[in-house]
Amino acid sequence: MENADYRQLNGIALAYLGDAVYEVFIRQHLLSTGLSKPTKLQHIATHYVSAKAQAALIDLMKQDDILNETEWAYFKRGRNANSHTHAKHTAVLTYRISTGFEALMGYLQLSGQQERLSELAEWCIEQVEAGRTRHED
Repeated sequence: MENADYRQLNGIALAYLGDAVYEVFIRQHLLSTGLSKPTKLQHIATHYVSAKAQAALIDLMKQDDILNETEWAYFKRGRNANSHTHAKHTAVLTYRISTGFEALMGYLQLSGQQERLSELAEWCIEQVEAGRTRHED
């Protein structure tokens, strides 16, 4: 990133990018399964990219101890950021945790850690497909 230092960006800005970055991984994955109908793709994608799914993935990352200290710090930057919006059908805490998840993805993208980003995105896909992402609001 040439014009701004990712280390100085707030959690919401990191999450803004991270949301899109993670969504691309999910869309590519779904297309690779042979799905092609837009309504079906969108419906299935929500199992991966919803605030509830992302919050559950963070719970699993903690449980499985797969994030390093720096990654947790960027997650917390997003989770603790002051957002003036939240999802309509999601608890505030769940939304904040998902914002942290997206901030983590944004950090990995902007810091050039493509291999780690791919590794985590693939891990997330595996967890969703294994049915491990149930999250209570």
